[in-house]
Amino acid sequence: MGTTAKEEMAHFWEKNTKSNRPLSPHITIYKWSLPMAMSITHRGTGVGLSLGVSLFGLAALLLPEQFPHYLAMVKSLSLGPAVIYSAKFALAFPFTYHTWNGIRHLV
Repeated sequence: MGTTAKEEMAHFWEKNTKSNRPLSPHITIYKWSLPMAMSITHRGTGVGLSLGVSLFGLAALLLPEQFPHYLAMVKSLSLGPAVIYSAKFALAFPFTYHTWNGIRHLV
């Protein structure tokens, strides 16, 4: 019969330790670059958009009232223009960035 996975791993690490081979590079050795930051931001906005759409859909299914009721509730809060424009930006930026960065990647 063959060796188990645990035995194979023990043999691998034993051999690696004896040969003094370097470990593969860790993320701390890399210099941050614009493409790296853009890639991470693209993934983050994708996750955020996915969660946002999922939560909005779930809310539409589970909340008792229709959308106009909740829209009127937000309007009745009389939020200042700074808060409203900040909220609009927070909703528009991930979609816009993710879309344009995806197109840039495809090109």
